[in-house]
Amino acid sequence: MNKLKFLIISILASGMFVSCQDAYEIVQDGELNEDVAIQNVADMKSYSNGVYATISVSNEIGFTGIFTDETGVGRGTGGQNLDTHRFQLTAANGYAEAIWYGHYRTINRANRLLKAAALITPIDAAEEAQYNTIVAETRAIRAFSHFQLLSYFSTDLENDNAEGVILMDRVPAFTEDLPRSTNGEVFALIESDLNFAYDNVSTANTYKFITKNMINALRARMYLYRGNYTLAQQYAQDVITNSGLNLTAATPVPAGAPINGAAGSTAWNNSFYGTASTNPYRKMFNDSSPAEVIFSLDRPAVGTWDNVAGHFVTNTTTAGGSPFFEVGRKLFNLLRATSGDVRRYANVDPTSIVNPNYATDPNYPNTDVLIVDKYPGKTGAVLRNDLKVFRLSEMYFILAECYQHNGDLNGASNSVASIVKSIRDARNFLAPQALPVYATAVDALKDILLERRLELCFEGHRYLDLKRLGAAAGVSIDRDATDDEVPGMPVTIPITDHRFTMPIPTSEINANANIDQNPGY
Repeated sequence: MNKLKFLIISILASGMFVSCQDAYEIVQDGELNEDVAIQNVADMKSYSNGVYATISVSNEIGFTGIFTDETGVGRGTGGQNLDTHRFQLTAANGYAEAIWYGHYRTINRANRLLKAAALITPIDAAEEAQYNTIVAETRAIRAFSHFQLLSYFSTDLENDNAEGVILMDRVPAFTEDLPRSTNGEVFALIESDLNFAYDNVSTANTYKFITKNMINALRARMYLYRGNYTLAQQYAQDVITNSGLNLTAATPVPAGAPINGAAGSTAWNNSFYGTASTNPYRKMFNDSSPAEVIFSLDRPAVGTWDNVAGHFVTNTTTAGGSPFFEVGRKLFNLLRATSGDVRRYANVDPTSIVNPNYATDPNYPNTDVLIVDKYPGKTGAVLRNDLKVFRLSEMYFILAECYQHNGDLNGASNSVASIVKSIRDARNFLAPQALPVYATAVDALKDILLERRLELCFEGHRYLDLKRLGAAAGVSIDRDATDDEVPGMPVTIPITDHRFTMPIPTSEINANANIDQNPGY
């Protein structure tokens, strides 16, 4: 297994797991490197498209869904990733390797483009504007990947002196063994990259490219994770105010909408779930409308791209699609707890089999089948959808956490209660929801975690949410006993457990003399 310094220049179209050998192979004699392949601004643009193609959060979505309480073992399981689901997280874990190598591949491509760009002089004002935009986008991408790595592999993002990840602000020499830098050192690079990107990125960019709104959304998330609530609130509010987006409504819904968590009529199902769905919230996830998406990774139907639904099902997101993992039973119960909550339908396929007696049925793996349908696929690629990296609802939740930290728990505006109500109102197709009242700050934090669990499920947030907030809220992984095909399997781990930080992959530890492992592995 080759180590991080041996990155290649070629663009990889990855599968569910990226290959660390592909990501870290030595550049061979005669292979085009950036000095040859990138000669002008037009070449920079072509290479930039390849850099975008390497960005993915698919493995974060798969790992989070399987490791936490978002899924239970499906009736089509062949043993895939059962070790991860059963909390057997080791340094040889495939998802840990995929996340580590995947983002360093992206960083490597970005650094090679920046290295080449430093040798190119635009020929006129138009080229200079394009040049600046490409460099800005590339630095924002580098910042995003460094932040993803810190989020999963650093034990404490609020401590700048804590051990972070390998900082790569250049293409390393062949002979280098790079150590881990501190969080503060890596965050300094991220902030520098984002500041430059914000000042230079094109205002004409759309949501599938780096925009000022994407940069501020990343800043808001980053500062929230770091415990800097002042800046987190500032940037989240900026996105809410200036993005031109609104929370995607649950209405209109087709006639015959179900209530009390029941299945809809055939006509309703066809109109809600079909490729020509008329429901705004559902259209956001089947890629027929961007709705409230701030930044999304394009996954066209044509070509070799990661199929995000493939983490959970074999063939299709239906009961006949041989599901590896299904919607966790406690999550499903929460999704259907409120009549008219559109998220129950947008996340669970209508072919699911709902057994009201699941808890006492010894054959529950076959009689209670709840299909993950967050990613319904697209024509020609039934397991593939765009990856929604930032949505407006997350910015509202960031505000809620900031209000909670500041003690602004209750009231019809500028409070945790007002934010939670605004989300619940937007997601309900029957009626406005009651304004919550919180007796304590812990109660408010628990409700934020609950609402994030419902709204952001299968989008790669739950693992980091529990890592950040679980101890303060008194919450950890919360599975049902039926979430495993084998009765009596563990349903949680302590919130202080070392497995809420991922291990540095074994291949990196073995190959890099200057890197050390996270505690507990």
